[in-house]
Amino acid sequence: MTSPTPDAKADLHFYLQSAREALLWKLEGLSEYDIRRPRTPTGTNLLGLVKHATGAELGYLGDTFGRPLSGGPLPWMAAGGEPNADMWATADESREYIVDLYRRVWAHADATIDALPLDAVGRVPWWPEGRDEVTLHHAVVRVIADTHRHAGHADILRELTDGAVGMEKGNDSMPSGDAAWWENHRDRLERTAREADRKPA
Repeated sequence: MTSPTPDAKADLHFYLQSAREALLWKLEGLSEYDIRRPRTPTGTNLLGLVKHATGAELGYLGDTFGRPLSGGPLPWMAAGGEPNADMWATADESREYIVDLYRRVWAHADATIDALPLDAVGRVPWWPEGRDEVTLHHAVVRVIADTHRHAGHADILRELTDGAVGMEKGNDSMPSGDAAWWENHRDRLERTAREADRKPA
């Protein structure tokens, strides 16, 4: 029996693409209000997570390797821009605009990954001079980690919004159970937490 041939780029792309798609899936079926509403004290919201991922991916897998996206820098990434502007969408930045831009950035980043060897060295413009060099491999891993982290945030925000859960379309990766089962499960966890809290340290 032969072992599969390793393909580092294919592996990296698979996990990057799964994170991208999960992030966008969490927007499906929700109103403009629900994709934009702040759900945490720091304002975390679903569309803002997509906007942030767009900028991060373009920065690490575009600008860092001298491959800017045509049309110039993203407005919210310009020098002197408003702090945290990448974490929420203005009323004039439509869902379609943000999602279409994210998909354009996917294609741009994928072209960078295809064009360059994984040991290609780039310079991250916002890192301190002298410590700004990074390999393409490192940059891709960083973007994968960041995108999966924010997809996890989106999982929680979506569940808080309408109860929808799941890892990906067609595979929620959740135990089967109706609403009553989940309510009992949550109540059990609450009782267990209170019991543990009462125990002496």
